[in-house]
Amino acid sequence: MGTPSDRAPLAERVEELLADGVPLTIVAAGDPVLRRGTEPYDGQLEPALLARFVEALRVTMRAAPGVGLAAPQVGVPLRIAVFEDPAPVPEEVRLARGRVPQPFRVLVNPAYEPVGGTRAAFFEGCLSVPGWQAVVARHAQVRLTGQDEHGRALDEVFSGWPARIVQHETDHLDGVLYLDRAEPRSLSSNLAMAERWAQPTPEEAARALGFELP
Repeated sequence: MGTPSDRAPLAERVEELLADGVPLTIVAAGDPVLRRGTEPYDGQLEPALLARFVEALRVTMRAAPGVGLAAPQVGVPLRIAVFEDPAPVPEEVRLARGRVPQPFRVLVNPAYEPVGGTRAAFFEGCLSVPGWQAVVARHAQVRLTGQDEHGRALDEVFSGWPARIVQHETDHLDGVLYLDRAEPRSLSSNLAMAERWAQPTPEEAARALGFELP
């Protein structure tokens, strides 16, 4: 797939990406687009193109598969992200992580702030950092503000795993990867995760790998 020129207007860049079909190529860590931050969305894409781009993000996220995807992850520096989590996990995981199903959502110009001081630490991964996971301590509850793809205001409090997804995807829009917030000693390959750290919580990993949990 051709790489859109950094000098091209955003609408042209999105059209070029979509012309190559979906799913879109997910940008890997090391690409500057993941570190530059994003432009607030202010009508750079006309409604029909925005709808096509959102649908491409949804298809790409599901194909990966993942539970969230931000525009910079496909090379577009706009403050737009999507998430969706069917949460197909065992009951013990659901209870430990607060992971409950989330419908498909579009976040436009999102921002979050913590609600209370509680933090929760769990292994986390990223489609732009394939093959690896690490423990990240995040706010257990956040207030999300912004708009949806139709310009309607969003103002909602998320808890548990949905709060983690909101923080992860919004961080992408600020040029922040989960590794920036992770406990370095927890970094584990997907193989190590499957063989050693599949427990609902990271307590065993913390003891064995030598890091602290909040």
